[in-house]
Amino acid sequence: MTDSKYFTTTKKGEIFELKAELNSDKKEKKKEAVKKVIASMTVGKDVSALFPDVVNCMQTDNLELKKLVYLYLMNYAKSQPDMAIMAVNTFVKDCEDPNPLIRALAVRTMGCIRVDKITEYLCEPLRKCLKDEDPYVRKTAAVCVAKLHDINAQLVEDQGFLDTLKDLISDSNPMVVANAVAALSEIAESHPSSNLLDLNPQSINKLLTALNECTEWGQIFILDCLANYTPKDDREAQSICERVTPRLSHANSAVVLSAVKVLMKFMEMLSKDLDYYGTLLKKLAPPLVTLLSAEPELQYVALRNINLIVQKRPEILKHEMKVFFVKYNDPIYVKLEKLDIMIRLASQANIAQVLAELKEYATEVDVDFVRKAVRAIGRCAIKVEQSAERCVSTLLDLIQTKVNYVVQEAIVVIKDIFRKYPNKYESVIATLCENLDSLDEPEARAAMIWIVGEYAERIDNADELLESFLEGFHDESTQVQLQLLTGIVKLFLKKPTETQELVQQVLSLATQDSDNPDLRDRGYIYWRLLSTDPVAAKEVVLAEKPLISEETDLIEPTLLDELICYIGTLASVYHKPPSAFVEGGRGVVHKSLPPRTASSESAESPETAPAGAPPGEQPDVIPAQGDLLGDLLNLDLGPPVSGPPLTTSSVQMGAVDLLGGGLDSLMGDEPEGIGGTNFVAPPTAAVPASLGAPIGSGLSDLFDLTSGVGTLSGSYVAPKAVWLPAMKAKGLEISGTFTRQVGSISMDLQLTNKALQVMTDFAIQFNRNSFGLAPAAPLQVHAPLSPNQTVEISLPLSTVGSVMKMEPLNNLQVAVKNNIDVFYFSTLYPLHILFVEDGKMDRQMFLATWKDIPNENEAQFQIRDCPLNAEAASSKLQSSNIFTVAKRNVEGQDMLYQSLKLTNGIWVLAELRIQPGNPSCTLSLKCRAPEVSQHVYQAYETILKN
Repeated sequence: MTDSKYFTTTKKGEIFELKAELNSDKKEKKKEAVKKVIASMTVGKDVSALFPDVVNCMQTDNLELKKLVYLYLMNYAKSQPDMAIMAVNTFVKDCEDPNPLIRALAVRTMGCIRVDKITEYLCEPLRKCLKDEDPYVRKTAAVCVAKLHDINAQLVEDQGFLDTLKDLISDSNPMVVANAVAALSEIAESHPSSNLLDLNPQSINKLLTALNECTEWGQIFILDCLANYTPKDDREAQSICERVTPRLSHANSAVVLSAVKVLMKFMEMLSKDLDYYGTLLKKLAPPLVTLLSAEPELQYVALRNINLIVQKRPEILKHEMKVFFVKYNDPIYVKLEKLDIMIRLASQANIAQVLAELKEYATEVDVDFVRKAVRAIGRCAIKVEQSAERCVSTLLDLIQTKVNYVVQEAIVVIKDIFRKYPNKYESVIATLCENLDSLDEPEARAAMIWIVGEYAERIDNADELLESFLEGFHDESTQVQLQLLTGIVKLFLKKPTETQELVQQVLSLATQDSDNPDLRDRGYIYWRLLSTDPVAAKEVVLAEKPLISEETDLIEPTLLDELICYIGTLASVYHKPPSAFVEGGRGVVHKSLPPRTASSESAESPETAPAGAPPGEQPDVIPAQGDLLGDLLNLDLGPPVSGPPLTTSSVQMGAVDLLGGGLDSLMGDEPEGIGGTNFVAPPTAAVPASLGAPIGSGLSDLFDLTSGVGTLSGSYVAPKAVWLPAMKAKGLEISGTFTRQVGSISMDLQLTNKALQVMTDFAIQFNRNSFGLAPAAPLQVHAPLSPNQTVEISLPLSTVGSVMKMEPLNNLQVAVKNNIDVFYFSTLYPLHILFVEDGKMDRQMFLATWKDIPNENEAQFQIRDCPLNAEAASSKLQSSNIFTVAKRNVEGQDMLYQSLKLTNGIWVLAELRIQPGNPSCTLSLKCRAPEVSQHVYQAYETILKN
């Protein structure tokens, strides 16, 4: 009789009746009642009121009844923790039952009851079960430790269960070993820092012995554990591979993929010259091919994994092209995945076969698949140069079919073929132009416009063709509008006389009638280029284009290496690392392939790349100022300029006047003032380093440690701030601060790699700035910066670089380059890093200079919340090279007369008034270049308050 009767409802008062039946003396009646309770629980009825009555049924020898009661307990223990304690005694008794099945059942249920109050009572029974003579009980207890660790990690560690688990790895029973490994792996994932699975050659040997005798899931646990081990040399790697290889012929696809993962990982350590390496490659192909005869869902998972394997080691499957040919009844997701792998495996040897197959697919009924097939033909042309001719003629045949979506895809890929092989296949342009009217998809229209603009000189009616697109300009998508704008500008530069009206029309449409910022900006750039310098416009717009590479959709190498370590898991299906889709910190450990050993090729893996180029070969980030990019950098990052830009000569002349050089001019008979009549405020002139910079400024201080009165402690250093967030720099985060110690200025940087790939080839360059700050040495990052790694670097700076006045004065624009890109940011440096060590004036000179500087150059500031006395303030300021020349007391106020000198020779004189007991003090500054006063005041405030 079936169990469906338990699910039919009885009369009212159901709970009451069940209660009575549960307390019956008859065993059969009790069992029936418990089954009814479980049935009610299964359909979602609340039967928690029966808890004490059900628990009473636990004292029984009937295994079936015990299982049902335990099932009820697991479900309701969380909501009735106080009642659940009643069951503890029975658990403890059951753990000593002569029947191993009952002992295992008790320990399994204990692990599933997630109630803190009960956990400590479970420790003793669990300890006994871990040492039980029956392997079934031991293997169940091993998994229970992982469950208990999830509830209360501290308890498990204190009770020494982890050590017992480690001992179980040496157990005589393979299933116990597999479960111990599974439990330890689970615990290690939630605590990545703990070294629980302390694998060594001895323990690996035990695991490999157990591997042959476990169940299939046990084998998966052991293989996954092996994949986390790094052999000490290639001989050990080879011996592990030899013992794992038989798993490739297992019937379970999960075992096969886990074995493939181990082999792919350890192959990294084998030399390609070894005979065994070639044998292993041959052995890997058949199991992967066999996976493709499973049902579609399994095929898809296998194909996603094969996609990764083919990118890492295409030679494994290079002779197996035919298995990836699409069957008519494959679901679309399998078809698209097979198509992708076919292109990855395409080579000169099999291209004829592939093209014939792809041409066939292009006549299918499934629109998505046909589009992908046409794209694939284009990708083959780009990948296998010898086949380009055949691919183009195949595409032309497809265009002749006049099937709309086929024609559109073909035009998109032909554009890429033109980019890869310029001046080779342009004869087909006429055929493309015939199909102009049928194009309705943005990508195809944009591709066609690009072709017409790029080859305008070969197309007689190019202007008419582009004009036809212009009629519905505002209805087009952004992609088409941008392409049309560029296309017409190209046409104008090639045929200026005939297309002047057309270009004016498109420029006004783009700039005046459009509200898309990208389109407007591009329109304005072209407009200005064309109106100011047509020659430059030609060089920019019609520049040589770089050839496109064969594989644009390859996964980047570091990510690919990580994904190979996750073969057979969800990460390998998503093609994303677990950190991208696992919420919270649990279980996300970045894995990477083992480094190649000395006997194998060193240049292959990114980890062993040479650590940075020698300093002499540091690549330029921003070329010399005369270069276009250098000027663009100024244009891009500089402050907004109002009014016409000044010419260089007037800037330089004014600048010398503006900040008259050091002491000589103070003592000399120069007229007062700073020649302000030549300048509009705020002046946009530059500030050159004074030509006769006194000794002690800039680099000479590096060697002249004795000069001045500077203290060894160095000046105040601000805490590091984030200058370039990772979001804006493709994962590179830069924090930093500036320091000055015994005459040398440095920029202290902290570089953090928050991307998924290794960063190398770092270089740095500064834009021209007010005080000529420039790197005195290349940016030395001695080893590649791995993901999640941080490195601290101190970059020495000099003050002999190019000078241009910035707004604000202490603004510094920086470009940092690495193997990924060039990144720009700007930061404000504190002016006190420019205060030199020989900035102490003698008293007479101070008095004469103070009188000499006109009163309108004096600025007064209040420094609040600064409860220092004169003595403390003076010593604090002296450590940052602000020197007290004289001190006096006037009407109870302490007056400090101070001097400081900047690296470019400008002197600043100060009077600091401190009223004892008053937290505010007054600062008066006098200087021939009053624009520095505000920044000197900020330096005072920073130094005194920190």
